[in-house]
Amino acid sequence: MSDLYNVSSSSHIRSKDTSSRIMLYVVIALLPAAAFGVWNFGLNALILILACIATCVASEWLFEKLIHKKSTINDFSAVVTGLLLALNLPHTLPLWQAILGSVFAIVIVKMMFGGLGQNFMNPALGARCFLLVSFAGTMTSFTYDGVTGATPLALLKSGESVDTMKMLIGTTAGTIGETSVIAILIGAVILILLGVIDLTIPASYILSFVVFILLFGGHGFDVNYLTAHLCGGGLMLGAFFMATDYVTSPITPMGKVVYGICLGIFTGLFRIFGANAEGVSFAIILSNLLVPIIEKFTIPRAFGQKKEVKQ
Repeated sequence: MSDLYNVSSSSHIRSKDTSSRIMLYVVIALLPAAAFGVWNFGLNALILILACIATCVASEWLFEKLIHKKSTINDFSAVVTGLLLALNLPHTLPLWQAILGSVFAIVIVKMMFGGLGQNFMNPALGARCFLLVSFAGTMTSFTYDGVTGATPLALLKSGESVDTMKMLIGTTAGTIGETSVIAILIGAVILILLGVIDLTIPASYILSFVVFILLFGGHGFDVNYLTAHLCGGGLMLGAFFMATDYVTSPITPMGKVVYGICLGIFTGLFRIFGANAEGVSFAIILSNLLVPIIEKFTIPRAFGQKKEVKQ
């Protein structure tokens, strides 16, 4: 009898957080960037935001209705996808293209792979890249104060100087939600304080990107050049709101670091050596595809498990 063991139920950590609550937190955290985008670019920005959200929610509801699946629109994930997609679009984009991108994000990238938790890449970024490939002209046309021109990063890539203070505040050309670093960081702080994300992925992403720019940017330790790269091209929006997506990012501690480093290197490669001045969207999608491999090689060894030594 002394050799018998007492068996009891495992201890569990109870939490009130649900998928819908977490998604709602993300929506709240994105509101500062969205509000600034509407103030900065006007009514067109608001129309695009509302159209993308409505289309994403309607697409998910209709798709699930057609395949006789229980509706999941109450989890707010479609709202997050629509809002993120809109914030990654220029405010001058034709409405029908934004609607097409929203349908692609939900139906092709998300629902065709099983819905929330099954998609292999971020739906909003998948749709943005789809629009970039399909409608490069309208997706890369930026107007600010009635003047059509290049984004600050495009100007920087061509050798021109940029105003980093305007990039920090957000009064520059760009997509609806990427221009104001201050608004994005306010939202990031909200996510961190609410426990939705931690700093592992964003910090490793930003630090590895900074190292890459210092080594290969060709400007040495030029603070203005480095700040411009950090403030432009949606780097902050991508680092805090899209690279940290629960579904498409690693769950292992070391995997998060490796993932962040991959993000930093890919973004640097696209910006410095590629034809595109931005690179964040493609870097995140490419890193999303590497997540299964990253997790395979970064799974922590179980407690008490001995590593086998080959003779």
